[in-house]
Amino acid sequence: MKYIDEFRQPDLAKQLATSIAQAVEPQRHYRLMEFCGGHTHAIFRYGLQDLIPANVEFIHGPGCPVCVLPTNRIDNAIELVEKYDVILCTYADLMRVPASERNSLLKAKANGGDIRMIYSSQEALKIARQNPERQVVFFAIGFETTTPPTAVILQQAQTEQLNNFSVFCNHVLTPAAMQALLDAPEPIVVDGFLGPSHVSTIIGTQPYQRFAEQYQKPIVIAGFEPLDVMQSTLMLIRQLNASQHQVENQYSRAVTEQGNRKAQALMAATFELRASFEWRGLGEIANSALKLKAEFAEFDAEQRFSLSTQATKEVKGCECPAILRGAKKPQDCKLLGTVCTPDNPMGSCMVSSEGACAAYWSYGRLRR
Repeated sequence: MKYIDEFRQPDLAKQLATSIAQAVEPQRHYRLMEFCGGHTHAIFRYGLQDLIPANVEFIHGPGCPVCVLPTNRIDNAIELVEKYDVILCTYADLMRVPASERNSLLKAKANGGDIRMIYSSQEALKIARQNPERQVVFFAIGFETTTPPTAVILQQAQTEQLNNFSVFCNHVLTPAAMQALLDAPEPIVVDGFLGPSHVSTIIGTQPYQRFAEQYQKPIVIAGFEPLDVMQSTLMLIRQLNASQHQVENQYSRAVTEQGNRKAQALMAATFELRASFEWRGLGEIANSALKLKAEFAEFDAEQRFSLSTQATKEVKGCECPAILRGAKKPQDCKLLGTVCTPDNPMGSCMVSSEGACAAYWSYGRLRR
């Protein structure tokens, strides 16, 4: 298929592998964080780690919005269903993410909760129109990539005066997570970043510039196809060899310096920063998430319903939090492949289609 097959050509992959092998300095160890879970899956799906020298190490980052959502937010969503009898609209990835006490949205649905899996935010709006006698809540989640569609439905709901519709907002911001990783009390050793691609189509490359300059870490915005990841790896290695720390844009066919101005305007008109938000694995991060502006307060599920505040509870022995901040890898978790499987997930990293543990399981890395 045009625009896909051309980024999966074996001959070009071999050429890039040769170029990487020639570029690496044998005495040096390169630690590159692929920030986005989509990159992790590309690396394992296509066996890219086996095409590059052993002294080039990929470190998995927190770029999976389902994975970084703390359990108490899942608990709140279940509370909306069980206490307030709302119709909860959510994406499929969230259904099996473990909440407190081994609960989940899927189990809440099995117990009679009206929880509906949707493929787009517009479906949630449609369900609200079709059920005027019921309160309908959209479980909004994601980085900057999925935030503009939520802004659109909020503006539509306001225009249509859909009084039975509200949004449980869990949109988080990528640059804040990168800042938290670099400012951690015990930061992990990372030489450079494969920057997120879909997020960058919205926010552009400019927001990463301060990280490259302040922390002297090269960043390459990388596409998700195998050749994208390999070329971006080569670009990072060349920067590191030359002691450079710049933001480069490998994914130039989709990402610009300024990003999508229309999408940014939609977000700015509808959302504002939260003072603080909890991330699984990273803890509380200031100004790292969004909430609805005062003009849209009537559509804010957190204001419409009184939700309990409770501490996050992790499954004992699950290393998902450490994996998300790059401190450990899936094979370091004793639960992986034993107690924790896709049919019986202990953590969000095994559930999400972008989770690192799911990648290890799906593409045979665990069995090897």
